[in-house]
Amino acid sequence: MARNFSIRGVKIQDPRVLMRAAIGVLLAANLAAAVVAFHPFGGGADDLRREQQRLGAQLSQLQQRLASSRVLVNKVNTARSQGDQFLGQYFTSEATTASTILAELTETAKDAGIRMGTAQCSYEPIEGSDTLKMLSTQVGFEGTYANLTKFVNLLDKSPRFMIIESMQAAAPQQQGGQSLNVTLKIDTFVKGALGNAI
Repeated sequence: MARNFSIRGVKIQDPRVLMRAAIGVLLAANLAAAVVAFHPFGGGADDLRREQQRLGAQLSQLQQRLASSRVLVNKVNTARSQGDQFLGQYFTSEATTASTILAELTETAKDAGIRMGTAQCSYEPIEGSDTLKMLSTQVGFEGTYANLTKFVNLLDKSPRFMIIESMQAAAPQQQGGQSLNVTLKIDTFVKGALGNAI
């Protein structure tokens, strides 16, 4: 005689169906346990070894990149400190540059044995910089060729950073060619205050 089974309000006529359902659930559980036992999530030993090698290679690349970045940072810091030293040694402040350069030109001309004429100074902006300017000084000198050569050599050995941009020489007719008149345009560089108008 067939019995009726009721599971949560669902009537099952045949107990074999219930047994088959239980066996199916146990089979699914066994399959899940087999998957976990024989192929763990995250891969097998070979997969983990390959992943470890890939991560090791990636780590060494990142360490090399970090080392090269540190080298670049050291070079930038060295360049910054050397640039500051250069600016401090060769560039003068805007307030004293003209008088300092004129005093040095006067002293150098005296040491070379030539006579210095009048000088004209003008500040010019340096493109791309808010704090640096160029002082152009145009000045005339009179003396012999040997003395003018000595003057240029003394300027070249000056502790200041001076550039002779142009030189014009002329021999006066009335003095028989013993003396030369030379006009020099000399550029020097100036540290100005940030945002100062020229």
